[in-house]
Amino acid sequence: MAEQSSPLPYESASFGITESTNSEIVTLFEHLQQLQPMDKNGPMSGRCGPQTEQMEKFLKNTFGFQNILGEYIVQGVKAFHLDKRPESMSLDEKIQFPSDTADSFAMTVSEIIDWQRSYKVYADQHIKGMTEEFLQKALRGQSEDGEEAFRMKFVVRISTCPILMEFDAKIIPRNLDEDWPHRIKLVSVTGIDFAGRKHDVDDILYFISNWRDVFKEDEKSGMPLVYHRDFIPKPNGSTAKLCEERLRESLTRMVKIRLRACDEEGVQVLVETGIGLGVFSGSDIGIDGKVRAHSAKAIRRVLEEDGPSYKNIRAIVFALPIFNRGESNNRIPNTFDGFVNEFKSKYTGCIPVLIADQDMHRLTVAIARAGFNVSELNPADSHGVFGEYWQNRGPAVEEKLALTTVGLLVQHHLINPHVLKSESYHLLDVSEGQILDMHTSFLVDNKPVPSCCVKQ
Repeated sequence: MAEQSSPLPYESASFGITESTNSEIVTLFEHLQQLQPMDKNGPMSGRCGPQTEQMEKFLKNTFGFQNILGEYIVQGVKAFHLDKRPESMSLDEKIQFPSDTADSFAMTVSEIIDWQRSYKVYADQHIKGMTEEFLQKALRGQSEDGEEAFRMKFVVRISTCPILMEFDAKIIPRNLDEDWPHRIKLVSVTGIDFAGRKHDVDDILYFISNWRDVFKEDEKSGMPLVYHRDFIPKPNGSTAKLCEERLRESLTRMVKIRLRACDEEGVQVLVETGIGLGVFSGSDIGIDGKVRAHSAKAIRRVLEEDGPSYKNIRAIVFALPIFNRGESNNRIPNTFDGFVNEFKSKYTGCIPVLIADQDMHRLTVAIARAGFNVSELNPADSHGVFGEYWQNRGPAVEEKLALTTVGLLVQHHLINPHVLKSESYHLLDVSEGQILDMHTSFLVDNKPVPSCCVKQ
């Protein structure tokens, strides 16, 4: 196994490159390592007001997008409808984003409908309550707090989804005779939420053994005390104690179903990012370092164990931008370093890995232009609604993806009718028969297996 570190223009490291590695992958990695660095202080580094208005205007002018006054999909997420849906339009009609200009991204109605039809859902069949009925409910944004929200970690939504612009907010011009957009898949998956949110209460109850020492308790319900949607931390509360066995098992399942879905969909190169490793990693309760380490370890082990069985996956690229700097401008612990440390000297898998301090859109587009089928990971919300708070001018990655891709057209249930069609759903066995029931921990042959901690 060889490890390679690239010089400027940006920091990256590759693993699993050997003499037998396909030369096309070696050449691809070399090309990716020479891309221009990510503009981390650009127009989309914070709130995205102009980009939100641009998407709203595009949808309104093209499809008659209108918000429905006083109606919400979930709290804070505006409902809307289209006066002119793609399926009612001429298939040959040319559509340009953001408008009819020379440097626009051009597409046809026929292409949009094809991208919508590509929508699939893959889910772990051994998660208790994972049924087609549940998926239809959840993908409408109607999953209930707790167990149903928890279940969404093991659900993968995937479809063809071209990228309209990188995170520098510059439109990627595209002519209709260019086929690279058809090679991009968007993979929407929920991560574990340690930020302490009401909808994801079971993440706290299941993974934190001493949550009563960390958060205030509601005396009536015996649950964490909520203010608006967030749990109230105890003043001078204890550091959270992770049930690391449960975390490891869940993260492994999440990786397995995600990579299997990509392989089933013909993806050759995956572009992953740190799902649940930002504000949701538990920095406020002192566990973010452990969460990052377990996340990196889970995907390394899955690549090593399952890599030889993949039919299509040939490489994986982690887009892990380095943002954090201390007061002295020295780098502080981050996801990039955590993943490099996990793969360095430990990785023995057959799938080559590149870890890059880079814009995931830039990587994905470059891979598609190089002729590979590529997927891009979207860290989605457990409500199951694509783009969730995209109209709130917010800075989260999921919202940015809604503003920079055709994701709203192909993965939002109010636009793409295939999102709620059960024939798009596939329940897979990725856990060798182990049933996950968060209330009784793991079951094998329907018999409880002791866990490292007991839900309080």
